[in-house]
Amino acid sequence: MTETFRNFIGGDWVDSASGETFANLNPADTSDVIGNFQASTVEDARAAIAAAEEAREAWRSTSAPKRGEILARAARIIEADADRIAEELTREEGKTLAEARGETARAVQIFDYFAGEGRRNGGETTPSEFGRTLLYTLREPLGTVGLITPWNFPVAIPAWKMAPALVSGNAVVMKPASAAPKTSLNIVRALEEAGLPAGVLNFVTGSGATVGREITDNPVVKGVSFTGSDTVGCGIYGQVTARGGKAQCEMGGKNPVIVLEDADIGKAVDLCIMGAMWSTGQKCTATSRAIVHRDVLDEFTAKAVEAAAAIRVGNGLDANTQVGPAIDEAQLNTVLTYIETGQKEGAELLTGGRRLTEPPYEKGWFVEPTVFGGVTNDMMIAQEEIFGPVLAVIAVDGFDEAMEVANATRFGLSASVCTRDITRAMEFVDRIEAGLVHVNSPTAGAEVQVPFGGMKDSSTGTREQGRVAVDFYTQIKTVYLEY
Repeated sequence: MTETFRNFIGGDWVDSASGETFANLNPADTSDVIGNFQASTVEDARAAIAAAEEAREAWRSTSAPKRGEILARAARIIEADADRIAEELTREEGKTLAEARGETARAVQIFDYFAGEGRRNGGETTPSEFGRTLLYTLREPLGTVGLITPWNFPVAIPAWKMAPALVSGNAVVMKPASAAPKTSLNIVRALEEAGLPAGVLNFVTGSGATVGREITDNPVVKGVSFTGSDTVGCGIYGQVTARGGKAQCEMGGKNPVIVLEDADIGKAVDLCIMGAMWSTGQKCTATSRAIVHRDVLDEFTAKAVEAAAAIRVGNGLDANTQVGPAIDEAQLNTVLTYIETGQKEGAELLTGGRRLTEPPYEKGWFVEPTVFGGVTNDMMIAQEEIFGPVLAVIAVDGFDEAMEVANATRFGLSASVCTRDITRAMEFVDRIEAGLVHVNSPTAGAEVQVPFGGMKDSSTGTREQGRVAVDFYTQIKTVYLEY
C-alpha cells in the first residue's frame, strides 16, 4: 500500500485542510509510486506561517551556539541514515545513486558548517570619533522566513537554505518542489529528531500557485529564498519586495566552457561532457555551451561526440548507469522541443536527440545525451536554459571572440576556461560576467564554505553558502554606547 505523507506544522504531522493528495512517481519507472503528499491549501500555508510566528521569539532568544548544536546533531542523523536517503533521492529525482550519495554527504557538510556559524556569527566593533563610546553592530534574525526549493537538488538546496536561516534565529516555512518532496521531508525529520523546537520549522507540500503564493504574499514572512526558473524567480522577487520583504532568488544559467587552442583537449572534453550530461543536465550550473577555438574544433568535436555517445543511460539505481531520466514528462518534452528547435535553426545534430522508449526505458522519461555542432550564438539553443543533457558547440577564431560569445547571454552563473596560458586565464577571470569562475575545472559544483550565486538574470545579488549566507537571513543593528 502506498504511504501518505503529511505536512509538518507547529511540531505536528497533519493532513491538509483540502483532504486531497498527489502522487509522487519515480521518473525512471512511473509504475513505482514513492508516496502520496498533501495537496495543501492557502489555509494550510497560513497555519504554517502562524506556527512559525508563534515559535520565532523563543527561538530567537535561544543562544546561537545552542542553535548550532541542533544543526550538528541533525548532521549526524543524516549521516547515519545516508544510504536510505540517497536511495530515496534516486528513486524520486532520477539521478544516479553515486550522485545521490554525494548530494547527501553535501547536506551533512552544510549542516556541520553552519553549526559552526553559531559560534562565529556576530557583529563588529568600530572605533568611534567620540570619546568614551563603544560603537558596535549586532546581527539579528529577520523573523519568519519562507523557503521555496527545487526538485533537482532536494537534499542539498533545502539544507543550504535551512541551515543559515535556522542558525541565525529565524523560524522557517518551507515549500518543497512537488516533484521531489520526500527527500526534503527526510531533512525535516532529521531536524525534528535533533531537537528543533516545535514550530521553528514547518513543511507544507502543494502547488506554487497556492502554498508558494501565500508564502510570498503574506506580510508576516519577512524574507523569501527561492531557487528555480528565472521567470518564476523574477515574479517572486517583485511580489516580495513590493510589500517590503527581502527576496533572494537563485535562477538559471547558460554556462560556457571556453576551449582555447592551447588547452588539454582530452581534459576539456571531460569537463564539458561531465558538466553537460551528468545529473541529466538538470543543474543550474550545467555546461550548456562549449566555445571552442577553431584550431582545435575538429579534435574537440570528434572526442565530445564519442564521449557523449558512450554514456550509459538508465535507472539511477543501476550501478552501471551514468545518466538517469528527466524529472517528468513535461521536462522531457521541453528538452525534446529544444532539440527540435536547434535542428530547425540550422544546428547540426551530431549525436543523440531521441527519446528512449524501448525496454528498459519504456516506463521512464529518458532522452539520449545530445551534442550539437555548427551552433551560432543567436540560436535559441545557445541562449536559453534547456535543463537537459544537451551541449552546443560554438566555433570562435580567438580569445576576444570567445569572451564576447561567453558574455552574450542574459545569464551569468558559472563559466570555465581551458588553457595553459596563465595570462589569458587571469584575463578570463577579469572579463567573464559570472558569479562562479573556473579555470580548467567544470562549471558544475561548488564548495560549501564559499559564496554561491551569479550575475545578471541568474541571481538577485545576495549569495548563498559560505559565511555570507547569513547576510540574507539577518539584519544589522548599530549600537552607540556612551559610558
